[in-house]
Amino acid sequence: MRVTVCELPDGRSELDERWPALAAHCRERASEFVLLPEMPFSPWLASSDEADQNAWMSAVVEHESWQKALVELGAGIVGGTSPIIDQGENFNEAFVWSRTGGARGVHRKHYLPDEEGFWEARWYQRGPRQFVPTDAGALRIGFLVCTEIWFTEHARGYAGNGVNLLAAPRATGLASSDKWLAGGRAAAVVSGTFCLSSNRTGTDRNGFEWGGHGWVIEPEEGDVLAVTTPDEPFVTVDIDLEVAAAAKRTYPRYVAE
Repeated sequence: MRVTVCELPDGRSELDERWPALAAHCRERASEFVLLPEMPFSPWLASSDEADQNAWMSAVVEHESWQKALVELGAGIVGGTSPIIDQGENFNEAFVWSRTGGARGVHRKHYLPDEEGFWEARWYQRGPRQFVPTDAGALRIGFLVCTEIWFTEHARGYAGNGVNLLAAPRATGLASSDKWLAGGRAAAVVSGTFCLSSNRTGTDRNGFEWGGHGWVIEPEEGDVLAVTTPDEPFVTVDIDLEVAAAAKRTYPRYVAE
């Protein structure tokens, strides 16, 4: 399975410039699965401590519009998250898109920060505490959206449900990049599952530096197979899903709870 992770800029004009290069990269390398960052198609709304429903609605429209561009990546499957409104409530929803079925919501972010620059709990509601895998072709995907990666019981739970790919779309800062990579390695090890993450990059309108550092991590020892950089904002790696199946039979995955 050939997978691609990326770092994408926060601003719309910068994203417009970066997108064709990502699409060309994915097509040239015949990527089968592409992971996008957390809510990548609008500015990061939760930098403000005052929720603005009009801004949220605009972000919903932007994400719905950008879904039409996912076919340009040439991949059979794309993952990410998008803002939605459901029965009058806001959610950050992970989605899986396929060329045959379009986009479908598969998980709503449950663990929400509420601090400077990340006032997420003020902008949208918690999704249910449900971490249910979704099948997409040969992939059995478990989402851990950003903060959720630190709740490793769910990575462990995904292992018991036969997940072979953990998808961790993020919106995290540059100063904490090493910490997040450590979290990704831990999630891969406890689950015996390939862990993929994509993130925002660059400097936002408030001067905040996004972390970039999308990654692909293998499931046996938590070794880092690839990391994006400003000079290489997209990376594609061939992974063997049988390695994830085998890893679940080895330490520490086989140990009963």
